[in-house]
This record gives sequence, structure tokens and C-alpha cells, in this order.
Amino acid sequence: MKYMATYDLMETMRVTNQWLGATAQAMGAFPAVGNANPFFKMLGAWGEVTERSFSRMVTKPDWNIASVVGEDGRDHLVDVEVTVAKAFGDLIHFKVDDRPTKDRKILLVAPMSGHYATLLRSTVVSLLPDAEVYTTDWHNARDIPVSEGKFDVEDYTLYLVDFLRELGPDTHVIAVCQPAPLALAATAYLAEEDPSAQPRSLTLIGGPIDPDAAATDVTDFGRRITMGQLEESAIQRVGFKYKGVGRKVYPGLLQLSSFMSMNAERHSTAFSEQIMRVAQDEAQEHDKHNRFYDEYLSVMDMTAEFYLSTVERIFKGREIADNRFVVNGKPVDMSKITSVAVKSVEGSEDDISAPGQCIAALDLCTGLPDDKKASHVEPGAGHYGIFAGKSWRKNIRPLVLEFIDANSDVPKSNVAPLKKKKA
Repeated sequence: MKYMATYDLMETMRVTNQWLGATAQAMGAFPAVGNANPFFKMLGAWGEVTERSFSRMVTKPDWNIASVVGEDGRDHLVDVEVTVAKAFGDLIHFKVDDRPTKDRKILLVAPMSGHYATLLRSTVVSLLPDAEVYTTDWHNARDIPVSEGKFDVEDYTLYLVDFLRELGPDTHVIAVCQPAPLALAATAYLAEEDPSAQPRSLTLIGGPIDPDAAATDVTDFGRRITMGQLEESAIQRVGFKYKGVGRKVYPGLLQLSSFMSMNAERHSTAFSEQIMRVAQDEAQEHDKHNRFYDEYLSVMDMTAEFYLSTVERIFKGREIADNRFVVNGKPVDMSKITSVAVKSVEGSEDDISAPGQCIAALDLCTGLPDDKKASHVEPGAGHYGIFAGKSWRKNIRPLVLEFIDANSDVPKSNVAPLKKKKA
């Protein structure tokens, strides 16, 4: 599987299906057959949905955050600015024009798990009125030349360390899903290496701190498969079409097939119903189906070393859960976190990171006082709901902002001692 030909074959199949969809859509649009025969109406509808779906698979979505309403009641334009540019990902800032700087400064750590950071668009929108929002914008590995080197879980952690140093100690971190254990590790790393750069608080949402705390299909898969099997079945080399030609990756298209297969019947029904809506002229450009699948189908390649090291070290080896994680040759001790407030958020119906996996972070922080620890389990919430759905909007977001405000004061350990005046 680790060949460019396999990667290019998948891309060829995608382009072929996109072309078939576009051709069918054009045939169904001929005036002579448009309303005369329902077959052509259905053919055109199938083509429209198919062409859109397969073209989205290689398109990075836009943030599409035009403005935010300020306290003055006016709409303020939002500019996406790159604060730190790096090879495998940038730190970006959603700058609200003509608005006083907010006291809350939030770093939203986006997952690198197949989708772009824009998966957190609704999370960003919900936080913008009340905070200065920054996020990690990870790059598609297919577009990164081999000359840039590797990128694994240790490199990811060091990227977070650099971003936190850039933002300063008045930052509040919210890590969503996959990066939760690495955000915890980055905080512990700073506690020893650069205490003054530690954030004020760390909110971990639905992350696999201890994957064995509660079994899910994800953790079961990690136990069943060997690393050799995983590398042979999942890793390919980027083909000749992209800048990262020759780089070993876990391709986005392969990830997408895995995502879709987990709920194949539901996705099949959704697309069948959308084709009927298009045929009956009931579909809209930005209807519920298109809004969801335009994002869901947009996938990115992960570097092979990041994917494999995540499975081997976070899930199989449980290095974070057992407090044995090493970054850049230095052991990372979670007990060194003594001033950063830590909160875990879980959904009772989360089938990706089940309740129990994320709250394990609090037990690891043995040097942190109990009044600096908090946890919340949202009843009836699934994985998506705890950071972007109804549960986030109605309940979790206010709780997270309360937690941030309660821990915004400068910790004593971060306050520089006053210099004595000379007599």
C-alpha cells in the first residue's frame, strides 16, 4: 500500500466520479429533456449531488465568518490573520475590526484527525463575541514537501508550546478531542521548561487522555490491529499531483471511506433524500445537507508518523495515561502542573471518547489543588454536540466561560518578584 500508484489510483477514482457527476448534471440540464422525461431530471439531480460531493473531498473549506455583533450593537468585520506561520500548521487569530481588545484570550486547539480546523467554525463563532479567539490551523500533509521533515506527536506538542509562548501567560486553552492529551503534555512541558509561558486554564473536551478508561469502537480497533498491519493497510505515499510528492501519509480519502463506513446506512439515506430534493427543486445551495457534507467530506492527509505515533503511544502504549510521555528527549511529568486550572468536559453519549477517558487528566495532575480542578458530563450529548452542537451552545459554553473567568487572575507562581529599591 505504501506506493504513489495507490494514492494516485484513489485520486483518479475521485476525479472520475466528479467528472461523471458533472456530465450527468449537464445532460439533465438540456432544455430538450429538462421536463419532458423524469429520468433526465433524476439524472441531473444525481449528477449535481455527485459532482459537489467528490469535488469537496479535496477542497479546504473557508471559515466564512464575515462579521460579529459587538456590544455597541454594530456588526464588526472579522479578519483571519496568521500570527505564527509554520510548515505543518499556523496559529491564526480571528481579529474583530474596530472593537476594543477583549480581556479573554482563548487558544482553541483543533484536532488533526482527518478534517480541517474549520470543523470548529461554529465553536469559533460562539466564542468571538466574548473573547479574542486564536486557533491552530493544521496544513494538509499532501501539500508539505518532504524537505520539511517529519511531524509526529512530539512535534505537535512542541508546536503547541511555541504557540503558547507567542500568546503569553494570559491565555486560556480549549483543546477539542484528539489534541487533549497533547495539550495537557504541552502544559506540563512548559511547567518545567518555561513556567512563565503556561496558560491560565486548560479545558479538555472529549479527549482520549486514558483510552482504556471506557471502551469504544476506536479503542477496540487500537487493540485489535498491530502496528505492522496498520502501516501496511493505511499508509501511502503522496502522488505526483501535489507538492508533498513522496511523503508518507494516511490519506484523507482513505480516512473518509472509514468515516462513511461506520454509518453507511445513515449516509446513504441522506444522499438519496438529497437527490430527491434536488430533482423536485426543493434543495438550496446552503441547506442543512450541503452545510454538513461540504464540511464532512472535506478531508486532509495526515503525516504517517503522526497517525502511527498517535495510535502506538497514546492508545496502545498509554504514555499519557501512565504519565510516561517524552518530548524531545525530556520526560513530561503531569504532576508539575501546579497553577494551571484544568477542566474536563465529556458527553454521556459520546461514542468516540466515552465518559471517563477525559476526566482521567485530573487524576494525573497530582500537584494541582482540588480548587483548580473541575469536570462536567453533559447528559445526552454525543461527541460533536459537546463542542459544536446544541449542548455546547446552551450549556457547555457558558460553563467554560465561567471557568475561564474564575481562573483569569495571575497565579502566584507566575508573578515576578518585585525588585528591591537601592538605598
